[in-house]
Amino acid sequence: MNTSAADQPSFDDLGRHLATTAFVVVDLETTGAGPDAQITEVGAVRVEAGEVTGEFATLVNPGAHIPPLISVLTGITDPMVADAPRLDQVIPPFLEFARDAVLVAHNAGFDVGFLKRACAAQDLPWPGFPVVDTVALARGVLLRDEVPNVKLATLARFFKAPQPPNHRALTDARATVHVLHGLLERVGNRNVHTLEDLLEFTRGVSSERRAKRTWATDVPASPGVYQFVANLPDRDGVLRRQVLYVGTSVNLRARVRSYFTAAEKRPRMDEMIRIATGVETTVCRTALEAEVLELRLIAAHAPRYNRRSKFPERQQWIKLTDEAFPRLSVVRQVRDDGACYFGPFRSRSMAEQVCLALYEAFPIRQCTAHLSTRKPSGRCALGDLGRCLAPCDRTVSREAYLAVTDAVRTSLTVDVRTVVQAPRSRLESLIAQERFEEAGVLTARLDAFVRASTRARRLTALAACPTIVAACRATGGWEVHVIRYGRLAAAAFARPGEWVPDVGRDAALAGEQVVAPPAGQPAASIDEVERVAAWLERPGVRIIDIDGDWAWPLHGTIGRADLPRHALAVADVGGVGRHRVSADTHAD
Repeated sequence: MNTSAADQPSFDDLGRHLATTAFVVVDLETTGAGPDAQITEVGAVRVEAGEVTGEFATLVNPGAHIPPLISVLTGITDPMVADAPRLDQVIPPFLEFARDAVLVAHNAGFDVGFLKRACAAQDLPWPGFPVVDTVALARGVLLRDEVPNVKLATLARFFKAPQPPNHRALTDARATVHVLHGLLERVGNRNVHTLEDLLEFTRGVSSERRAKRTWATDVPASPGVYQFVANLPDRDGVLRRQVLYVGTSVNLRARVRSYFTAAEKRPRMDEMIRIATGVETTVCRTALEAEVLELRLIAAHAPRYNRRSKFPERQQWIKLTDEAFPRLSVVRQVRDDGACYFGPFRSRSMAEQVCLALYEAFPIRQCTAHLSTRKPSGRCALGDLGRCLAPCDRTVSREAYLAVTDAVRTSLTVDVRTVVQAPRSRLESLIAQERFEEAGVLTARLDAFVRASTRARRLTALAACPTIVAACRATGGWEVHVIRYGRLAAAAFARPGEWVPDVGRDAALAGEQVVAPPAGQPAASIDEVERVAAWLERPGVRIIDIDGDWAWPLHGTIGRADLPRHALAVADVGGVGRHRVSADTHAD
């Protein structure tokens, strides 16, 4: 069977086999463990193919007094290091001794930390050695009934090291070499054969998870979408393909490979990888195409391990009802019923905040009762307080009430200024009285209304446009997208030498034909339209062709930074008041 070069794993995929990897086992003695401690001795052993090929050992003049307790522990005294070389004379030859090797140390964070600090003090770049910690390795290999702890002396005794450690650098390094060989023999039975395997093993990555890294071998290093899948039994016990997780990346191979390393720390992803039986990928022409495909796959399969965009039907809307005396209602679905819908919102609480902002501006009824045009009924407390026009008892005529609800509709669709400016006098009073918490509540409602208005304008503007063909310069060419009623209908990429308008025209001809949705509604999910809108609004996007009007009302929304100016009619509300107006709130 012939195998193409593209199908063969690279040396990067194979990794560095432990049998051919050079290790430098290092141990340091120091004046202490604090930030001012200094190195007093360096000992290192270089091992290749299981054989010792060199040793490095020297005392170091720390330039400081060695504490008595340290001298008792190590046997190193001030007179012993008086004529020893300084650290700046030791580090360069040590780095040369360890060139192209893997550093090994017992409790490596301590020793490597001192070495990195020494390099920084001498303006030497740290070579970026791979580091193996025999403490972490021992914890992953040995059981508690084998060794009571993972101290170097305990491990040296367990593996029968010929020379026990004695708190001198070279002796301890030699003992660590023997411990390393004993641990490597143990991990060989756990499918650890390369340096990459060993590093992942010390970071707690299971052998089952590491074994699946071969799934990334045939994945292209291209932008696109990946799906982790599994054959799982359904309710009838029949095995069926199920999509567990959907993601997107600009480099599919690198992203998929990362799931089998310690870089992936999410517990639910570890569980997902254990269940998965394979990974599937789809190469996309542009990043936007990948994002949209990801959203559509999540909506189609509702993968159990995806969290975002999994339930688009949970969006909330504010509905201005179409009845004799209209009212506001928070609903989950937009219907073709003649009512005015505003949104969407990601939570009901955010929609209710916007309703309160509207009630602040317009005294429309807040009750849910169906009011008759003929038979009056008793008014509620809000009517008595003057917070409602009370159409229930005919305090106001139906025509006058409808004029107010028409103004509500205008604020929701055309002009936000009435709502933003409505609580101005109340806000000024609260700020003057230093009642900043209450002022913050009001401005949070206005902020929610402004953000919702911006979102609604983006959606309705695209939903009303039959076709937009646009392009944006990208690495290696131009991204070209065809959008119909807010839905991504086609994506293409124009290479150097290709005429971008021709590529856009061909994409439009070959793209998906989209049926016009109900008025005001996009032909795609809200998340998809927002991704498309964000791309269209990027600097540098060029419109190639457009059918219809892609436009917003002049006062359909305002910038959030302009909210204080509109709400309080001043350029700078100053001090705490300004902080309250722009206080961070949860996104709708």
